[in-house]
Amino acid sequence: MLIDDTPGSVLLSGFDPVRREIARESMQRLITDGRIHPTRIEEVVNEVSKEMNETIVRLGEEAVVKAGLAPMASEIVKVLGRLHFRHSFSQNILDHSVEVAHLMGLMASELGLDVIAAKRAGLLHDIGKAVNHEVEGPHALVGAKLIKRHGESDAVVNGVASHHNDVTPIGPLGILVSAADAISASRPGARSENMTTYLKRMENLEKIAGTFPGVEKAFAVQAGRELRVFVQPDQVGEEEAYALARNLATKVENELQYPGQIRITVIRETRCIEVAK
Repeated sequence: MLIDDTPGSVLLSGFDPVRREIARESMQRLITDGRIHPTRIEEVVNEVSKEMNETIVRLGEEAVVKAGLAPMASEIVKVLGRLHFRHSFSQNILDHSVEVAHLMGLMASELGLDVIAAKRAGLLHDIGKAVNHEVEGPHALVGAKLIKRHGESDAVVNGVASHHNDVTPIGPLGILVSAADAISASRPGARSENMTTYLKRMENLEKIAGTFPGVEKAFAVQAGRELRVFVQPDQVGEEEAYALARNLATKVENELQYPGQIRITVIRETRCIEVAK
């Protein structure tokens, strides 16, 4: 704990995000109450710790419900709830886990796989991050050992363990978790990319399109995953439109950095307008 009188701030740091949250909430209550002495500090910390345990269980249960799954083992739910207090860059890990579970369900449904097992693997894929400061090893393996102890199937355990290639996948779940994890992390603003960088990339996309002759206007749509380019039909023929799409895609690849892929759509239309009087 660092107390800085100049800006009037108190900085809390610690490797355990739950203990850090308990300390933050306890300090706020003590400052509001005004009675700050050893006995009162212990009372408040014990009170907040008890409430925090209840909050963690509630958060874990809510995440399971949001993922559309049946109740899980109580120990798994407790550890899952702790992910609410962890972030990867700007992304809340518990929210990310629920999102990955939904993505897993969609992909498993399309591929004819076990949707429930896929969702469980997606929801639990980062659970090791809640305990990896207590246990040595990659979070994928730590999480896999944890859920195996509490009865998760071999397919789900391997899906969690293999999503960062720490072990070899024995089925499709590890590969799908890796893909869903990447999709969730690549959303604009989800990770290290801030809003300024995102908007700048959108602007650069439209600017690059404007450097080609015959382009009338360009719009970056679908959160920057598609660039729609309108050309002047009297200057760009049909074959030239295909060439423009290829050349534009090449220039975007060479000049911009972006997650995933960007679809280039060149639109060439002729409008014939007459007015009946």
